[in-house]
Amino acid sequence: MVLFNSRLFKKYLIPGFVFQSVVIAGGYGTGRELVEYFLNYGPLGGVLGMFLFTTLIWSVLLAVTFEFSRVFKTYDYRSLFLKLLGRFWFTFEILYFILLIIVLAVVGSAAGVLLRDNFGIPYLAGVIIIYAAIGFLAFKGSWLIERFLSTVSILLYIVFGVFLIMSVAKFGPQIQQKFAEAIIRPGWKIGGFKYALYNIAVIPAVLFCIKNLETRKEALTTGFLSAVIGILPGALILCALVAHYPAVLPEEIPVMLALSKINLPFFMYVYQIVLFGALITTGIGFIHSVNERFQSAFQAKGKEFPPWARPVVAIGLLLAGSALSTFGLIQLVARGYGTASYGVFLVFALPMVTLGLYKIMRERGSQSVK
Repeated sequence: MVLFNSRLFKKYLIPGFVFQSVVIAGGYGTGRELVEYFLNYGPLGGVLGMFLFTTLIWSVLLAVTFEFSRVFKTYDYRSLFLKLLGRFWFTFEILYFILLIIVLAVVGSAAGVLLRDNFGIPYLAGVIIIYAAIGFLAFKGSWLIERFLSTVSILLYIVFGVFLIMSVAKFGPQIQQKFAEAIIRPGWKIGGFKYALYNIAVIPAVLFCIKNLETRKEALTTGFLSAVIGILPGALILCALVAHYPAVLPEEIPVMLALSKINLPFFMYVYQIVLFGALITTGIGFIHSVNERFQSAFQAKGKEFPPWARPVVAIGLLLAGSALSTFGLIQLVARGYGTASYGVFLVFALPMVTLGLYKIMRERGSQSVK
């Protein structure tokens, strides 16, 4: 509890842990996204795409967005895009809702597959269980959500780190050989670019926890740290999966293949439990951002957002996500996310690093004159 309340943790680390928790999603923690956008281009191609494109793009967009929000006090996506895009702010909301439904579908599908294949629970029951957990957290609000996301993020680091250590201990020579082959397939740049872009759409889901940032240096530092915190677990999983390249490429949940090769049933169960928690964090992160958006709209009219409305919003979004989850995890990750990345680039990334930076500098100039 002391850790969560410390000034440095709140300012510099909680935003990163929340960002990582939302990014993890059903495709990241299962390894499906990492295969689709990185490992498909070879072990070395995947690493290059991950660090030369994804991490760099995340660092810039997180830093600029955090500074923009700090300067203009925009801590939900509605107020952020009203300030950034003016009357065209709704274009992001349309895109955000589309991506939100896809993410919830991926989360539900991943949970259904995970519980069905490893615990014998029917697919639909798995979807219902995870959606019920997300709905409960949505009802409880920011205080519990912030702590839950941070706790799961820390646990993920521990579990993913142990996963890599065990993989290296058992398959170290194979991992070294795969990297030594220096396989780089065409398209690795596009893979890293796409992965970075559709994931920056989750940045508005982090804004509720950056209200403690007071200076430009703090905003830029926290943005960079958040990018690093967000990508490192993916790097750990990717290295573990490399030992089984290319056999993992067609797997719906690639990490399950890697875990089965390690052959430690107890750790496999631990990983799945923590992964299930990660799926919850992704779903609640997105839904909470929508509730914060509605709360901001109510406050702008001098009204209070009713507490009962939070779970109602959550239930409506989860029902939409459950309908889409029938398409399956592989198709949702490959087609849904890939298409969304271009929309995010046009509506969020490009305006933020051009118009957003201009508005930040103009605001700074006006304050200097005063």
